[in-house]
Amino acid sequence: MENKRVGFGLIIGLALIASIVFGILFVTRNAGKTERTIDTETAQANLTEMVRTINPQTATPVKSSIEYSEEDVEAEELPTLNKDDVAVRATTNTFAEIWSSPEKASKGTDGWMREMAEAFNATNPEVNGTPVSIQLRSMSSGLAVDYIATGKEIPAGYTPSNMLFVDLLSARGVKTDVIRERTVGNVPGILLDQKHYDTIVKKYGTVDLKSVTEAVASNELTMGYTNPFTSSTGLNFLISCLLRYDRDNPLSETAVEGFKSFQENVPFVALTTVQMRDAAERGSLDGFVLEWQLYQNDPSLKANYVFTPFGYRHDNPLVACPTASDDEKATLELFAKYCDDNGRKLADQYGFNSKDDYVCELPETSGETLVAAQQLYKKNKDTGRSVVAVFVADVSGSMSGAPLNELQSSLINSMRYINSDNYVGLVSYADDVTIELPIDQFDLNQQAYFKGAVEGLRAAGGTATNDGIIVAADLINKALADIPGAKPMIFLLSDGEANADTISFADMQAVIGGLRIPVYTIGYNANIAALQQISSINEAASIDASTDDVTYQLKNLFNANM
Repeated sequence: MENKRVGFGLIIGLALIASIVFGILFVTRNAGKTERTIDTETAQANLTEMVRTINPQTATPVKSSIEYSEEDVEAEELPTLNKDDVAVRATTNTFAEIWSSPEKASKGTDGWMREMAEAFNATNPEVNGTPVSIQLRSMSSGLAVDYIATGKEIPAGYTPSNMLFVDLLSARGVKTDVIRERTVGNVPGILLDQKHYDTIVKKYGTVDLKSVTEAVASNELTMGYTNPFTSSTGLNFLISCLLRYDRDNPLSETAVEGFKSFQENVPFVALTTVQMRDAAERGSLDGFVLEWQLYQNDPSLKANYVFTPFGYRHDNPLVACPTASDDEKATLELFAKYCDDNGRKLADQYGFNSKDDYVCELPETSGETLVAAQQLYKKNKDTGRSVVAVFVADVSGSMSGAPLNELQSSLINSMRYINSDNYVGLVSYADDVTIELPIDQFDLNQQAYFKGAVEGLRAAGGTATNDGIIVAADLINKALADIPGAKPMIFLLSDGEANADTISFADMQAVIGGLRIPVYTIGYNANIAALQQISSINEAASIDASTDDVTYQLKNLFNANM
């Protein structure tokens, strides 16, 4: 009996030793690997199994001729003006329309100029004995420049956030008359959370553009900024960053190399301020750029971020466009004087004018330099790395008719804005998934195949959105093995409805999250909430593309990312 007890105890002891050894091996099996590497390996393994389950088909690519017109098609790409963007309507037959940046033509604390226009109109002003009024439209600074420069639509007055976009107009041959160099004062700033602000102060002695860009270049800080083609703050940040590296010549090789060292550690450039702020709230960014007036009016931002001014002031100039009549110019002058005399208290209340002690120390720059800086950004934003992208087109029955027609025309018309040194493929999905075009460099040959594949899309059947994304991710994952260091991207074009998936959303989300592939979504008469959920997996933008502005939206998306 005693011998049995000893034997049984020996067995238990050996089992415990084996468990401990196995436990040590289990715990140390990934020694030297980062959590991200483990997640990526798991995602890749799951991806392979998922694609096997989906079993995608492969189409035979067909070429279509590429006919890029030498004519300027920019005006055609611009959307038709939306009447809903009119913040204040004219109250008289003779009026001056002003296009204003949104932070002063919206509502609440972002409605300073809106309230001033309404109050001005209520005074029944006259010019040369004729009743006049102001009509105010809210519009991003970059979009306004495109309208005015192409001549598609031209207002009497234009008030962007800063003079940089007025200078851009000048560079594009549009000479304006300055009514006011400043209507209300504002400044752009870099917002850092308190932890990173303190860390930079400790290491660099102060927080300014120089220390922040050095911290980003050293991978000590994750920062985002907005698209310099459309955003006043984004353009200001771009030119300020270039001047930080070479004050005498922001287009020099020194400036470009400095910018590339910074840009290499920028995870993404946001299309909108909302996208950037959402990313910060989810913890994907340690810092981002924003105007003081917006920061001042957000208690959450003030509680969690420290504001540091940078770059050129945002003093919201008001200029008259060259087509404005004498009566319109007189109306603009009358309105500007009314704002001078009556608007200061409201502006202060809404967060403007409180940073008047900030003085920009950067040298003056020209519109031609700004245009060159935008092109420099597009060429160097990926710091020499190619983008590997797959377009995933929804061809389910719900896309039949206008949505698919718009998808096809918008993709074909906007593909000219994709750099030819990037790599592009195309996948379509309905009940099943089809690889329409394998990934290859987007030279003229691949562009011809891409156009042919897009033209051949036909809509029918159910909607396997998750399956389409997984197949695209697999194509990208395989391509990255041959193009090391490239940036992966997926562009999903859909109405957002899914009903025929083999792969669940949760499983797709886990794989895409593990592979760190951003999925940009473009919605056609879409369930935008569903598409936003997909884009939020890896901090990509989601575009609600109405049928008249999708080409312009894609142009901005590709300028920022491709």
